Amino acid sequence: MIKVTSGLGAGLTRRGALRVGGALAGATALAGVPGYRAWGSDAPIRIGLQVHRTGIGAAYGRWYESTSSAAVAHINANGGIGGRPIEMIVEDDATDPKRGAEVVEKFASEHKVDVVFGTLFSHVVIGSAPRAGELKMPYFVVSEGYHVASGALNRYVFQPGITDVRQQVTSMAPWITGNLGKKIAMIFPDYAFGYDHRDFFSAAAGKLGGEITTLLAIPPTETSYTKFFPQIPAGTEVIYHVMVGPGVLTFVKELGEFFGAGGPKLFGFIDSLEAVDLASPGLEYLEGSHIWEAMPRFADGQPTESALAYREKVGVDANGASVADPKDIATFSHMFGCWETLHVIKAAVEASGYQGADDTAKLIEAVEAMTEFPESLDHPQGRKTFNGKLHQCFGQQFISQVEGGRLKVVHTTAIEDGLYEPEADYTTQAL
Repeated sequence: MIKVTSGLGAGLTRRGALRVGGALAGATALAGVPGYRAWGSDAPIRIGLQVHRTGIGAAYGRWYESTSSAAVAHINANGGIGGRPIEMIVEDDATDPKRGAEVVEKFASEHKVDVVFGTLFSHVVIGSAPRAGELKMPYFVVSEGYHVASGALNRYVFQPGITDVRQQVTSMAPWITGNLGKKIAMIFPDYAFGYDHRDFFSAAAGKLGGEITTLLAIPPTETSYTKFFPQIPAGTEVIYHVMVGPGVLTFVKELGEFFGAGGPKLFGFIDSLEAVDLASPGLEYLEGSHIWEAMPRFADGQPTESALAYREKVGVDANGASVADPKDIATFSHMFGCWETLHVIKAAVEASGYQGADDTAKLIEAVEAMTEFPESLDHPQGRKTFNGKLHQCFGQQFISQVEGGRLKVVHTTAIEDGLYEPEADYTTQAL
């Protein structure tokens, strides 16, 4: 279900492009046929999941692992990858950059996987990606940071299953400045992901006549936030917050205690509240505020057939919680990226005729030749385009309002709203 065009991959000839397209068409036609064996091999495709089981990313990591397991089960039940089953090997990187590089090394030398995927926190991506490039290991991140599309990494690193911060904030800045206010204070984590918000939202808002009244970078180990709030200048109309980690509930509670009902309007990223029940005591202050979502937590926000089928596959109820435990809130705006990334890997392996490490270059070029991911069960968050030069996908965003402890979608952006001028071309790098 992925379209390809020629000319996007370095060294991809017209004949090669036709081969990729033909292989993809055949693989798509045969998907789900039991016993289908591609290229004479039924050996498993070994995929390494680099996951944050511990550290500040643990809440995300648990759902990333659960979603990935559900995706593997779904793919294997429908013929695997070209008839070959997926064998997923999981390693915890402890949400630590140094450990992340060690995990990539372990996947390559000990587990001998075909590809690695799943990394979320940007500082871990940046710490791990160089080693993936040195090892010529295809490395698919599910991170949102601009580090891939910026060109700062290498040709072996892709982000095809989730959008990046630059396009997210570019697409939403007109709605924020047009509906909430133009004098905006920004609160963000003090590492690469937060800096992407700082830089790209500041630029986007500035072009629309907005003014950033202050920039507050919060250390990821911080456990109390009240001391930062007096730095927000009088006259600020909007507080833009994007906090991540175990302290987010405390952050929102303290924000409400400090400002009360007369404070600036709030626009937050769901990152501040992922895995947190909006009906939790202390979050009443969020009532009426607006929040970005990549995929709506509540089912009525995106009642498409694909989204509802995906929700069932990953075991999440209509309120965004585990079907097994209504108190266990999913990281719904991020974990879909694992599901979609695994389906991109599947399509690339089938399109390229990949059999093993000797075919890595073909696999890389097959991903770079992709251009569009139609909405489907493979891509339930919605239609996306893919820029093979940037190794980055582009998709829609959702703005929701908190009403009675729920999130109601009030605006959906178009893909075109988040497009930006490319700064990189990975296809010029040697393989």
